[in-house]
Amino acid sequence: MADFDFDAVIVGAGAVGLACAYALTQRGLVVAVLDKDGSIGQGVSSRNSEVIHGGLYYPTGSLKARLCVEGRRLLYAFLEARHVDFDRCGKLVVATNLDEVARLSAILEQAHANDVEGMGELTKAQALALEPLLNCEGALISPQSGVFDSHGYMLALLGEIEAGGGAVVVATPFEGATPLEGGGFKVHAGGAEPAQLTCRFLVTAPGLSAQAVASTIEGFPAASIPKGHYGKGMYFRLVGKAPFARLIYPPPIPGALGTHYRRDLGGQAVFGPDLNYVEALDYSVDPAAAPVFAQYIRKFWPGLPDGALTPDYAGIRPKLHGPGEPQPDFQLDGVDIHGLPGLMALFGIESPGLTSSLAIGEEVVKRLGL
Repeated sequence: MADFDFDAVIVGAGAVGLACAYALTQRGLVVAVLDKDGSIGQGVSSRNSEVIHGGLYYPTGSLKARLCVEGRRLLYAFLEARHVDFDRCGKLVVATNLDEVARLSAILEQAHANDVEGMGELTKAQALALEPLLNCEGALISPQSGVFDSHGYMLALLGEIEAGGGAVVVATPFEGATPLEGGGFKVHAGGAEPAQLTCRFLVTAPGLSAQAVASTIEGFPAASIPKGHYGKGMYFRLVGKAPFARLIYPPPIPGALGTHYRRDLGGQAVFGPDLNYVEALDYSVDPAAAPVFAQYIRKFWPGLPDGALTPDYAGIRPKLHGPGEPQPDFQLDGVDIHGLPGLMALFGIESPGLTSSLAIGEEVVKRLGL
């Protein structure tokens, strides 16, 4: 590929874009990663729960089901080999009333179908033996779930990419691409020093701007760009000692996993996210939401003290479904969808995208025929 500046250009230096670049680097390709922000991982990747998901909930045969489980296994091995901090603390999915107990059996059945290791069903007494402050009528245990340092992970990916001769260029927005006669793309990069780059392969993984990026690629059919939605989630932090060692999740809500509990790597308790659809990127956290959070949290932790929640941060997810619509799968769109050889366009990479990122990278490489 000596006629090209780079073997591949990746748009987006979040966890998924970096993981795609890493997978390509592992095959000996020289890559360039472009990102509009001033440093890596400033979008969806920096405003999430930092949870390593087991892969319990996702429909059989979906990309989310397969790539979450595969990605989790790859992720733990990657983190361990590169000494990135993580805690495989496990997760309890709790039924806080008798009506929710039946839902646990359905989740367990789905987890088994998804090949999730170590899953088990707990009685109320067994769950309380693990987490005495919990309120529940029964629970599932997912020992493979955990939390990790997502920024440390992205820095490790950056190091691997650069060690392979690649470049990650920040403050350099992608402004479009033109297919070249005979294959490949001319990429238009903006910023303080605009440039034109040529590449054989182009991978777009810019999270919230996936639709806007696709619309700037010449020849990308507008009808093949899925409609996007912004799903905002707020987080509140606990003032005081963390009540549980494990992740605590209620049964999922429509379109998301629901407001959950985690003890972060610093030992503090964080609750969130909720889900509200917004029209613009707004990362404010409304302190007035604290009583609603408290009411929800007390379903599984009745001992939450009054006034113990403080606003923390908010994230926005690139959703492909609106309110009341069924949650769709990841979209990894190749030539069969848009008709442009050498292009992989990723849409709707929200949860469990972080957990799945290394497996997404492997899938992208496979679909590019490498």
